[in-house]
Formats: sequence, C-alpha cells, structure tokens
Amino acid sequence: MSPRCSTLANGLRVVLAPCEAESAAFGLFVASGSRHESAKTAGISHFIEHMLFKGTPTRRPIDITRAIEGRGGNFNACTGEESTCYFAHLPDEYIGEAIDILSDMYLNASIDAGELELEKGVVIDEIKMYDDEPDSVAAENLQRALFPGSMLGAPVAGSEKTLRPMTPEMLKNYIASHYLPANTVAVVVGKFDEDEVAGRIEKNLGLRRSRRGGLKTDDPFRLPRVESVVAEREVKQTQLAIGYRTFGVGDSRRYAAAMMDAMLGRGMSSRLFQEVREKRGMSYDIASRLQFFSDAGMFVVTAGVDSKKAEAALKTIDRELEKMRAKGVSAAELKRTKEYIAGNFKLSRERTVSKLFFYGQAILSFGRIVTFEEQLEGFRSVSAADVKAVAEEILRPENRSVSRVVPK
Repeated sequence: MSPRCSTLANGLRVVLAPCEAESAAFGLFVASGSRHESAKTAGISHFIEHMLFKGTPTRRPIDITRAIEGRGGNFNACTGEESTCYFAHLPDEYIGEAIDILSDMYLNASIDAGELELEKGVVIDEIKMYDDEPDSVAAENLQRALFPGSMLGAPVAGSEKTLRPMTPEMLKNYIASHYLPANTVAVVVGKFDEDEVAGRIEKNLGLRRSRRGGLKTDDPFRLPRVESVVAEREVKQTQLAIGYRTFGVGDSRRYAAAMMDAMLGRGMSSRLFQEVREKRGMSYDIASRLQFFSDAGMFVVTAGVDSKKAEAALKTIDRELEKMRAKGVSAAELKRTKEYIAGNFKLSRERTVSKLFFYGQAILSFGRIVTFEEQLEGFRSVSAADVKAVAEEILRPENRSVSRVVPK
C-alpha cells in the first residue's frame, strides 16, 4: 500500500503509511539540527531534544514516560546535523495517545529553569562519555577536519562552554524560530485508522501559525580540509578514521557511491574486512560508511588497530581504496553487491520504525516520498563504470583526511 501524503494549511507535511503490523509508530521530524546553529549556540538543538522530555503544563515527565513505556512501547529522540526526530513505537491501540503526547511536547514544552540546570549536567556527562570513547573522538575530529570552519564539522552535542550559559529563554526562542510547521514532517506507520489518525494530527498540529525561517547554513567547503589530526588518550590501541568529502544527497551519483561503500566496507565479505582483518590480521573491526547532507557528504573508513601496526594498516587501506579507484569492479562483484543491498532493503521494510525514518528523512531530503521500489531501481541501474567513476571522483589521495586517536 502506497503512503498517503498531504500538507496541512499551515505547511506541516503528513505521511500516513499503513502496513501489516500489530503496532504503530508516530514520529515528528524537524528540519533543525546542529548545522543550523551558530558558534555561540552550538549544541542547542540537541539540548532542546533533551528538554522536550521534561514535561508540559499538562503532563509531568513521568506521565509522558508511563503513557508510552508503560504500554510496552519505545520512546526516543535523536539529533543530527540537519534534523531532529521524536518518535514513539507502541501497540496499535495507543497510537492516538502517542500523537497527543508528542504533539504536546513539540508545541508546549515547559523548559523549566530548574530542570534545565539539572539537564545541563546530564548532557555534559554525555559529552564526557563520548570523549572517553576513542572511536567517537576519532570520528568527531575527522568531521571537523573535513569541514573546518563550518557548523557541519561541529559536534552535534556542543560543548560545556556553549551549554553552561544557555537559559530557558534561549531555548524557547530557538524553538519558536526553528520548530515551525513548514520545517516539520509528521509520519505514522503501522496498523491504524487513516481517517482517525489524520484528524488527530490536524487537531493537534494544524493550528500552529505558519511562517518560515531559522534554517541558515554556511558553505561546507569554504575552507580547505585538514590533512591529519591526532588526539592522545589513555587507550591500548590506535583508532583510525579516514575520510573524504563528497557531494550532497540530491546528487544522482549517490547510488553508485553507496554501491562503492558497500563493496569496500559493509560486512564481513567487503574488500577492507577481507584484506585488513581476514588476510592480514591487522584489525578486529574495520568498516566504512557513507553519510549525505543536503549539499555535502562524507565517505569514512574506521578501524581499531595495534599501534605498532597502525601505519601498515593505513597503507593497506589506502591500497584498497586506490585499487577501487584505478581498477573498478567486476561484473560478479557488482551483482553480489546489488543482491546484498536489495536484501538489506527487504529486511528493513519489515521493521516499523525503519519505515518511519525512511519516509521522514525522504520528505526532509527530497520534499517527496522516495519509495523503496524507486531506491532499489536506482541501485539496480548502477553499472561498473558508474562505480569506478564515482570512486575516481571521491577517493582522490589529495582529498584524504586522517584522524588518529593514539595512546599517551
């Protein structure tokens, strides 16, 4: 069954995607993330995400939690560079209440001064937790090296320095200028009555006044990338993160780039896993990932290695990337990778929350539903020449940045 898409009078977009399930999920996707902040407000989007769970004038935090988790449901949120999402997944008979609760949080969060000061400590502890994780440090430093001087390279959670001065008024003003109907997508997936759910969304979210604003971004390529960055930590091994800047999510080459990523570092049969771990025993865990933003992106390889083998491992990784760039791929490897991606897509279609994020992010990225079938056709149409061409474009040695976390 095809999703039903509509737009409320105030500009808020709605996606209703009924499917065979015994549950339902509701999500609010807001086009507001760390990239839309300034150096002084860095981390405010992530902080707002935390504060929306701290109650409204009519609901205490415990009331919100019990209404979702008390019914066996899952309730969470996440903030990224260009969006923030709040979602609940629970037995289908409670979907109406989930819509009421998340809408209340989105529209009427209390942002109490006392709760705000307590939550600052929680978020700062979260930042310190990630600072204790070498893979997180390597990844964060790499993104800063790839996009220096841009908020796209800034940590999503901000820093203690930027969080400490924040006040309830700052958060409320930021919500008022960013959490706007035109910047928001409401998605429902699973088992539900379409007309009843549509009416409830209209009642809860349709009255907020319509206006635009808040989404200012800088040029992600305005400064040259940083070639190398090193951080010292109390660790036993070296953590490597190798990255290359790419084009944005709207580029038609994204399918070929995703195929390249899958061949190089997705799963145990990938080139990097086979060469670095299986053949040479240089790393327990090595993988690659491809992340797209609206007008930029990054291809990243990560590995934890024995410090004595770090430079040899880096050279091995470089050789594999150059091999992809210089020689391309065989017809057999291309066929296997297409089957791998198609299988992953089919499995994700069985998960309600995966569908929720698929539809929400599609609307934010493209302004329309990009169906599973359209995505699969995009991958099926990729040729070996397409993969080689995109590898030649992305994996140029002069575009490489390397982030290391090494033992003190």
